[in-house]
Amino acid sequence: MFQQRTQPSRMSGFFTLSEVVFHSVVRSVRSKHNNAFIALGLNLLQTVLFVLAFYVMFAVLGMRGSAIRGDFLLYVMSGVFLFMVHTKTVSAVSGAEGPSSPMMQHAPMNTMVAILSAAIGALYIQVLSLFTILFVYHVAFTPLHIEEPVPAFGMVLLAWITGAGVGLVFLVLKPWAPSFVGILTMIYQRANMIASGKMFLANTLPSFMLAMFDWNPLFHCIDQSRGYVFINYNPHFSSWQYAAWIALVLIVVGLMGEFYTRRQVSLSWSARR
Repeated sequence: MFQQRTQPSRMSGFFTLSEVVFHSVVRSVRSKHNNAFIALGLNLLQTVLFVLAFYVMFAVLGMRGSAIRGDFLLYVMSGVFLFMVHTKTVSAVSGAEGPSSPMMQHAPMNTMVAILSAAIGALYIQVLSLFTILFVYHVAFTPLHIEEPVPAFGMVLLAWITGAGVGLVFLVLKPWAPSFVGILTMIYQRANMIASGKMFLANTLPSFMLAMFDWNPLFHCIDQSRGYVFINYNPHFSSWQYAAWIALVLIVVGLMGEFYTRRQVSLSWSARR
């Protein structure tokens, strides 16, 4: 009643928002396990198992000849890393806390902070796992050579942004049809096991098969990243601009839907569903 209110400047508001997002990211990362090192270790183990599984599958099926000339394990990792970043981001953002969450009753907290913290937390864990695995492989096994490391890492960020866009759309639809969206999210993640194109190259696909995969922005990100990682591969049938435009459209549509849903949602929705 007698408290004097001051209008914060844009700069102070930005720093306040950044601080809230930072603490929310820490909470998001620590929510995976009480021990942050164990949370990172579990993600490292999952990524390593993915890489080993695809390495063994390529070796058993005799598909190593279809890979790019160069480090075969780097070829496998260039697909698995982007797949993990995209899929984990979709899962984290689509599972972020919505407008009816009890956390939203605290004044600095809002849905945008929850979405940002989920996306940044997923990126933090995946990038830390990526650099840890590449460092261990470089030091313990064989020296790595990435032809254009900065654009290759840019494709990792683009896979993350597209995952955040897809997850945001799922998050917006979840209050309206939670069961259906849960099934749809699971189908999308399972379909990307094949549709992401991490097991083959776009240049080697016939035209009728290429049409089955080029709708997927992750397919374009992985194929373009291999063009930056290896000097012997020049992608002709993929475009990072397509993935960027898809990410922009998904984020704009998701933000519009989030604004509308936030105004319509109520605590009774969860009780009725």
